[in-house]
Amino acid sequence: MRKNSVKNRKINDEVRRVLAQIISGGIKDPRISPMTSVLAVEVAPDLKTCKVWVSVYGDDQKKQDTMEGLGSAAGFIRGELARRVNLRNTPQLRFILDDSIAYGVEMSRRIDQVRAADMRAEEMRGEEPDEEFVEEPDQEFDEESGDEFQ
Repeated sequence: MRKNSVKNRKINDEVRRVLAQIISGGIKDPRISPMTSVLAVEVAPDLKTCKVWVSVYGDDQKKQDTMEGLGSAAGFIRGELARRVNLRNTPQLRFILDDSIAYGVEMSRRIDQVRAADMRAEEMRGEEPDEEFVEEPDQEFDEESGDEFQ
């Protein structure tokens, strides 16, 4: 089975769906945050290993605790995965913390701060703030007939 084959993508999707169910409702470890999401899964073509990218909402301590909890519960999670998904081999799970969502939120916050600072600077100079640029169409249309004006 090739890495990007249809079969491999279907297995990745099914494993991701089942792991999300297991993590959100089946683990009683108090270290694992209830705000944990499974973002992506990559099962090796030989079905021996599986990388699981997870996102944890919260501070660094919650993220660290959740990753430790997932690491210690990996055997239980693998057993549940074997019970729910019929695969020739049940892969070894390796959890990887993905901070891309938090990074995106931080970049958005910084962009908003820069925009607000620009607006304040323009107001202090007495200029009108720039409106969003809206491109006008090259040709105008007669709304009633739908014909183009020349």
